[in-house]
Parts: sequence; structure tokens; C-alpha cells
Amino acid sequence: MENPTFWGYRRENGRVGVRNHVVILPVDDISNAACEAVANNIKGTIALPHAYGRLQFGADLELFFRTMIGTGSNPNVAAVVVIGIEPEWTDQIVQGIAETGKPVTGFSIERHGDLQTIAAASRQAKDYLQDASENQREECPISDLYVSTKCGESDTTTGLGSCPTVGNVYDRIIPMGATGSFGETSELTGGEHVVEDLAATPEVAAAFKEIYDDYNDFILREKTNDLSDSQPTKGNIRGGLTTIEEKAFGNIEKLGKSTKFVGVLGPAEAPGGPGLWFMDTSSAAAEAVTLWAASGAVVHLFPTGQGNIVGHPVVPVIKLSANPLTCSTMSEHIDLDVSGLLRGEMGYPDAGKQLLDLTLKTCNGRLTAAEALGHREFVLTKLYRSA
Repeated sequence: MENPTFWGYRRENGRVGVRNHVVILPVDDISNAACEAVANNIKGTIALPHAYGRLQFGADLELFFRTMIGTGSNPNVAAVVVIGIEPEWTDQIVQGIAETGKPVTGFSIERHGDLQTIAAASRQAKDYLQDASENQREECPISDLYVSTKCGESDTTTGLGSCPTVGNVYDRIIPMGATGSFGETSELTGGEHVVEDLAATPEVAAAFKEIYDDYNDFILREKTNDLSDSQPTKGNIRGGLTTIEEKAFGNIEKLGKSTKFVGVLGPAEAPGGPGLWFMDTSSAAAEAVTLWAASGAVVHLFPTGQGNIVGHPVVPVIKLSANPLTCSTMSEHIDLDVSGLLRGEMGYPDAGKQLLDLTLKTCNGRLTAAEALGHREFVLTKLYRSA
């Protein structure tokens, strides 16, 4: 494990993925049906239906395009068919994905209708799928890996067990040249000063503080003095987390004990190099994982206490828990049981090694529980009302 490697798909732009998907990507909500029809026609492709893509503007529209282009550009994707109602936005997404060198073709429904569009897009998807089936994995160094993390349905065991396990993995792989990312801006409340101290430079600390303060100012502008009923959630409270501060300090354990974060990212923004990065994300599980997938993460580590079941269509989501009840009653959702930490049967280095071993197996092709169960949550973050 001193110099771990994994078997991945090296893409046209040099990035390495761990899955080989052909994606049918709708530009807008009214193109979902056509995309799902294509995916039904061409078995083995994946449609990503969503609720947005119409009458967005400003920063909200910029985030939309960044998320869509980033999703299609993810190294886990071999090729993309884009379908939209109008040609202009469709082509903008196509051109953005094409900059990676990845095979991509767009189709617009206006002046063609669903049936003609579905037929043409299905033929293209078939060709892409057959071509993708010839792609071969190659052995890659850990420095080619980009791993994101967030926790969900947290309880007291999360901060004591599963989150520190992720931190142990980051402490192992970041010095080897890997890329990592954490976020959940709202769930750092009460511990934001600790995160600030973990920045690699004063400039990075100031950039983080600016984003955190902007979030806090937003809450105050909405005439809300706290996050009651949202942070912590009812599930968190049931699991013993009575304050957002308790939740935050458990969350921060995912950063590890020796790793400093090197930069700050906007939602769905790609890291500029290796190291651990902070991304401004929602704490909603499906939204956050979607943003990290759009930033190029190829595997996601997801500590849970009470048992969050989220997955993603493009990125494998590895669930780990230190709650013995959850590991028993929701065993089909848990990839790694680290409850032995709380029984004194293992230490954090043992748990970290197990998680890293499982991560490498997942990179090599092992399906996660969420993949096996068909969890393909693709949820966009929307900032504004529609125009």
C-alpha cells in the first residue's frame, strides 16, 4: 500500500475515470422524455433527467451550464449524447464537453419532433456505446485519482467513527499526489474558525472565510436567525446531535489530521491541481454529490450515521458507517462497517486502510451498494427563480 495503483480509463484529455458510461444528457426538463426514450432503446446508456434548464439567467444560468458541461466532461463518462428543445443551449453544452476531446453529439427537438430526434440520437448512442465497449483499463498511480466527500444522516457515531476514517484516507492519499474535495458550507457552522486554520495559506483561509460569511449573510438576509428544522436535521437530532456545532465538528473530521486544504472552489468548479480543496456546496446530499461529479470527482466517500441512501448515475458513492444499528438494519446500503472503532476492536489507521482498499476495489470496477441498488440521484442546484 506504499505506492497504491488502480485500473482506470484514461480519457482524451489525460484525466482518468473509474467507470465507462455513455450518458444521454437532457438540456432541459422538457427533453427528459426523449433522453429516457433513447436510453430505453440503447441498453447500457444512462439518461440523466432533471427539473431545470429553462428561463434561467445570471449566476444561476452560469452554474447550470457549468454543472451540465462538467457532468458530461467527467472522466467516468466515455461519450455523451445531448438533447435539448432549442439548438443554441444544446450546442453550448456540446461545445463545452467537446473541449475535453470526448465524443459528443447534440440534437435539438424544435422543427424535428420527439420521434425523429429519438431515432437519430439512438443511432448515435448505439455507435458511442459500441465504441466505449472497446475501451480498456490501464494501471494508474494514485495521483490520477480525484476523491470527493460529504456526510449525510449524521449522528454521534459519524464524527467519532466514519468521518475520521475518511480523514485517515485523505491523510494517506493527498501526500501521494491525489486530489480531494470537501464542502457542505452550512454544516461547518460553529467550526468555521477551525476550518479556516486548516488552510494551507492565509490567502486560502481568507477565500474560505469570504464564502462562509457570504453564506451566513444570506441566512440573515432571509430574516432567519438560525437553521432550526434544517441544521441539524430531525434525523441528526434523533441520532444525538443537538446543535449545529456538534454536527460541524464531526463533519470537520473528514479533513484528516495532517492535511491542509490548498484552494477554494465555487460550486461545480474543477480543482486547479492536486491536493485537498474546499468547494462551496449545499448540504443536501444529492445536490452536493452532483456538484462534485460536475467538478470531475470520480469516486465519492460518504460517511453516514442514521443511513443516507443517496447514489449518483456517474460517480460511485461509497457508504461507510460506525453505527452498528444502521449497519444491521440498512446493511444493503453500507459498503464498509467501521463500528469496530466504537467497540475498541480497531483503530483509525485500520479503518482507513480498509476504506482505502475498498476505494481502490471500487475504482477497479467493484459496484457500490448504491450502484447495485440503482440509486442514480442527479439533482441540480438552482440559485434563483426562473425569469
